Amino acid sequence: MRTPMRNREFRALWLAEAQSVAGDHLTTVALAILVFDRTGSALWSAIVYAMTFLPALAGGLGLAQIADRFPRRTVLVTCALGQAAAIGAMAIPGAPLALLCVLVVVARLIGAPVNAAQNALTREVFTDDDVFLRSQDLRSITNNIAMLVGFAGGGMLVATVGVSWALTIDAASFAVTALVVRLCVWPRPTPGDRTDPWFRATRWVFARRRLRVLLAFSWLVGLTMIPEGLVAPLAHEIGASDHAVGWLFAADPVGFILGTFLLSRFVSAEGRRALLGVLATAASATLVLFVFQPGLGAALALLAVAGAAGAYIVTVGATFITWVPNDLRGGAGGLYRTGLRVAQGLGIALGGVVAESLGSATHAIALAGVAGVVLTIPVAISWHRVRKDEIEGTGAVPDEAGPEGAGPEAPEGLRKVKPAPENG
Repeated sequence: MRTPMRNREFRALWLAEAQSVAGDHLTTVALAILVFDRTGSALWSAIVYAMTFLPALAGGLGLAQIADRFPRRTVLVTCALGQAAAIGAMAIPGAPLALLCVLVVVARLIGAPVNAAQNALTREVFTDDDVFLRSQDLRSITNNIAMLVGFAGGGMLVATVGVSWALTIDAASFAVTALVVRLCVWPRPTPGDRTDPWFRATRWVFARRRLRVLLAFSWLVGLTMIPEGLVAPLAHEIGASDHAVGWLFAADPVGFILGTFLLSRFVSAEGRRALLGVLATAASATLVLFVFQPGLGAALALLAVAGAAGAYIVTVGATFITWVPNDLRGGAGGLYRTGLRVAQGLGIALGGVVAESLGSATHAIALAGVAGVVLTIPVAISWHRVRKDEIEGTGAVPDEAGPEGAGPEAPEGLRKVKPAPENG
């Protein structure tokens, strides 16, 4: 992973994203404390917490198109300054609760195009497939660590300096991010055409079999997220103490970080694509073993193994971005991320319903594993056919005709992929 870090532009983008993830979670902690202190209401705290997610889901699909209609460096700088202003306004002592709710929504909506712009811009920075994939590994590992730091460090920071100063520090960090990106990332022209239909990227993606298969792989993550929503009842059912809830929460992300590192260190981009079906199946199959109601140690091990196998999602996301032409990567990335988030949320909710119906968290997790295996097998078979077509140079099947009758797209190499042609 040292290879992508040698690139100045990537270092700036990497630092900006890590700060953004940590800052988002710091803001979440600060607002939860602030709202509960003012109202004493768990309901209000939950509502404000939900507001930190809903704008990303509602705006992620549409606002991601902005990353194709304006220079991406400009999008990142403008969004960072906008978030700094919104979070800075939250830091004003005595701000009305209604205003805080509005500012939360505004800050998250402003951040909606950021991930799409970062993904697309990173693909422009790295044209080598292996280096790009390792850059995504590093981003994924960093984001998981930044999330934990944001939650844990946010509580400590608020306890030390208070809510207003914590939010002020967070706002200032976004301003620094804007400056770093402005100084260290090269300006590039607008990749897309502002006169294009707003959801052109969405239609383009769904018209291509290989991208539909990758989307299906990403949606399967929703089933492997079910244990996360059942951690508390799982700990109770296996006879673990309340302290074990935190360990159970941490097992999956720790396994994910380890799996991502091992894949990045020892497997090439081509090899990782070949393993997608195997790893996706293994992630679900591991959960089936919860039917035996394992003890705490075994449960931690199973969740870690499932998390390690789930690291396949990094390859899915990187391949998806690679196979989309540059002028559509912002909108396509928004589609991918929004679908992933929705699948995760629905999976957690479905797991709760099933666990309540069965009266057992372990059985609900095992059932999620069975469903995951059953659903993954046809996706893996489709992926095998897609890769076979790519390797044989016949990837341009009828449903992969270019936009507006541009004809079938030329197959891309699997190891050293050049930037996709602008015309799709």
